[in-house]
Amino acid sequence: MTGFTPENQAVPSPAPATKHVPELGPQAKPKRNKYAFACAILASMTSILLGYDLKISDLQIGILAGILNIYSLLGSCAAGRTSDWIGRRYTIVLAGAIFFAGALLMGFAPNYAFLMFGRFVAGIGVGYALMIAPVYTAEVSPASSRGFLTSFPEVFINAGIMLGYVSNLAFSKFPLKLGWRFMLGIGAIPSVVLAIGVLAMPESPRWLVMQGRLGEAKRVLDKTSDSPAEASLRLEDIKEAAGIPADCHDDVVQVSRRNSHGEGVWKELLLRPTPAVRRVMIAAIGIHFFQQASGIDAVVLFSPRIFKTAGLETDHEQLLATVAVGIVKTSFILVATFLLDRVGRRPLLLTSVGGMVLSLAVLGTSLTVIDQSDKKVMWAVVLSIATVMTYVATFSIGAGPITWVYSSEIFPLRLRSQGSSMGVVVNRVTSGVISMTFLPMSKGMTTGGAFYLFGGIATVAWVFFYTFLPETQGRMLEDMDELFSGFRWRDSKSNNKNSSSNPEVEIGLNKQ
Repeated sequence: MTGFTPENQAVPSPAPATKHVPELGPQAKPKRNKYAFACAILASMTSILLGYDLKISDLQIGILAGILNIYSLLGSCAAGRTSDWIGRRYTIVLAGAIFFAGALLMGFAPNYAFLMFGRFVAGIGVGYALMIAPVYTAEVSPASSRGFLTSFPEVFINAGIMLGYVSNLAFSKFPLKLGWRFMLGIGAIPSVVLAIGVLAMPESPRWLVMQGRLGEAKRVLDKTSDSPAEASLRLEDIKEAAGIPADCHDDVVQVSRRNSHGEGVWKELLLRPTPAVRRVMIAAIGIHFFQQASGIDAVVLFSPRIFKTAGLETDHEQLLATVAVGIVKTSFILVATFLLDRVGRRPLLLTSVGGMVLSLAVLGTSLTVIDQSDKKVMWAVVLSIATVMTYVATFSIGAGPITWVYSSEIFPLRLRSQGSSMGVVVNRVTSGVISMTFLPMSKGMTTGGAFYLFGGIATVAWVFFYTFLPETQGRMLEDMDELFSGFRWRDSKSNNKNSSSNPEVEIGLNKQ
């Protein structure tokens, strides 16, 4: 063991250098790392806990839908510091265990008050899961497939939503007091699967380096990188970001408590941020806020009511249409996972939000026509149902997954877990506000008017994303500080050139 104690700042390199990993052939592309893929799948299973939700009475659904987001704030706030203390891997275990306990409490709840207590416990587990899944996946994944793998949490959120829709339909024939108990009890199953699967997961190599455990970090990087050369370069960059000299090759080194336990992070994030960190914070908070403020939870949670407003009269018709929403949402999120590392984050996000603006405008118009007509207007009914589908499709191909991918990869190493938790807090607060106010807002300004409002917010979001968010495709996590320091939106396209046609793949940029 060496006696070196790193400071907060990285040791500067003697001279700038651009790093490359030689490929296997002129046209060869690195194969997707199966070990990193498996780790991402297991970590992202925690996100199914958010999507899995219940539907009981009209009187209570608004409170129950929104209150989970409020409860999850506690988990989101604590998750960053917890993961710095016990590691990313065991924080995933903790998230699953807390949700499991909450699901059991809800399933056996003898009354509404006890149900709300179980909801409170489960909400804390959801808060932990939302923060830790994308952070762990981003830190384990190689740069070539980080977008694909880090989008998995959104895939599993959609799987949870689908499970909720299907269970609502399947258990709708049961007596009410039994149906919702079955739905909530089944929600504990993913936690059990996760607890077993986590035994095969490694710890995040970046967290290991922050603890001075370089030997373990190297072994994880050897398994999760596309090539041995890339593993070495990733380790070199992580050591530099952690303030460990490049010539230090011991398996274990002594590090300062400030680095290993995330102390002083809030001061660096909020009180004395560098210009780059300030910009990262605004980007992370902005993308999380606009993801929810554009109304996705209003559509997901209250789609049966929207379809009722559109003219679908029976509960069965409304539930079937809602299941169709879930199928469309899940299908397009799967398409997005394959495009993130090919097209890039920025083009997909801008295209997605543009489609959302158009869909919301048409949806608001068609619902307004229906609301003001004395008889059924079939073209408006069809258009309303179609634009609900196009809205969730365009959301799922960009704004849905990219929010989690982007916010988990832009923070500096020492600030990543706690910075990401702040983004999740904003996400959950906004989601809770939208969920709790949509029904009163629909009554006060009509359902069509509410969607006009969401369309206006999405328009502001498009302008924000266009002018403020640089492209991160193919960039090493340790390069984000430099990227945000010098980003100008006019140069975004040129900054995103990471040609795969050259005989070498650039995986790192000049270090200052």
